[in-house]
Amino acid sequence: MSPTTATTPSGRAFISDNMAGASPQIARAVADAVAGQVLPYGNDPVTDSARRRLGEIFERDVDVFPVSTGSAANGLSLAALTPPWGSVLSHPGSHINHDECGAPEFFTHGAKLVGVPGPDSKIDPDALQQAVRRRAGDVHSVQPSVVSISQATESGSVYTLEEIRRLSAIAKDAGLRVHMDGARFANALDHIGATPAEMTWQAGIDVLSFGATKNGGMTADAIVSFDPALATELAFRTKRAGQLTSKMRFQTAQLDAYLTDGLWLHNARQANAMAARLGEGLKAIPGTGLLATPQANIVFCRLPQHVTEGLLAEGYAFYHDRWEPGIVRFVTAFSHTPEDIDQLIDAVHRHTR
Repeated sequence: MSPTTATTPSGRAFISDNMAGASPQIARAVADAVAGQVLPYGNDPVTDSARRRLGEIFERDVDVFPVSTGSAANGLSLAALTPPWGSVLSHPGSHINHDECGAPEFFTHGAKLVGVPGPDSKIDPDALQQAVRRRAGDVHSVQPSVVSISQATESGSVYTLEEIRRLSAIAKDAGLRVHMDGARFANALDHIGATPAEMTWQAGIDVLSFGATKNGGMTADAIVSFDPALATELAFRTKRAGQLTSKMRFQTAQLDAYLTDGLWLHNARQANAMAARLGEGLKAIPGTGLLATPQANIVFCRLPQHVTEGLLAEGYAFYHDRWEPGIVRFVTAFSHTPEDIDQLIDAVHRHTR
């Protein structure tokens, strides 16, 4: 469940990092793109700059397709990797399984999503080893075609480099491709201290849904493909899905600013640090129970019902009782400050007395 209030003060908004506004640098970049006349559909200097920056951070040539939503990035990526009679193997708790209203099935023209379990919302390698070969070659069954990894996961856990490499190796050995849902890509990268290349193509990832919206962007995410053979199909699929925008510079201006001077990593570090601060504060309060140490910017904990009700009455916004009674989720954003976190901790402490 979530609050029904129409607006929430920024310091009390913990439903999602989507509640945060945009980084000022990104807003200024969009405003700067207003002036002048440039060619449409991505044939402009701003888009060229954004593509070049993505190539630099991934340390290789990449094909980039800006889109307006993460759902479009995931659906179109999977469609390029999966035939309609294929299956997408992902964790049962993944975003593509629970929160995209069938978009992956829609974009793939009917490919089946198959859950592969594992602890901490991460795919278990042994379970994947069985899933990649299940009924392979049987014309009566969907065929395992792609593995989709969420980095970071919906519960805030983060795959290590070794875990990604192992899952990718299992997939590739069985002839499957590998997709990464990187809605919180920067948060995961900050946690493990890797380079973007190490966490993607060097670990076996074929296509990445590169998220920016949750981390300071406005209306821009991107599909980043590390396989040149997919470029033509992704281009046509993006156009057919209505995601090839005529004034693309307003999207790519966001991505360009996001990647300039390390803004994307600065924002992720801030969001992660606030989650860590909140987790430490909650651990010290009797009557609360932290479900796991935060690895990204998501904190799950157990709160007594009267504490949850007290926080809601004070105007705090967060998901509660959505997973099971007494479980709440707080999501921190780049815009949260230490003062915001300390005030939330103080409020929880007051209501537990």
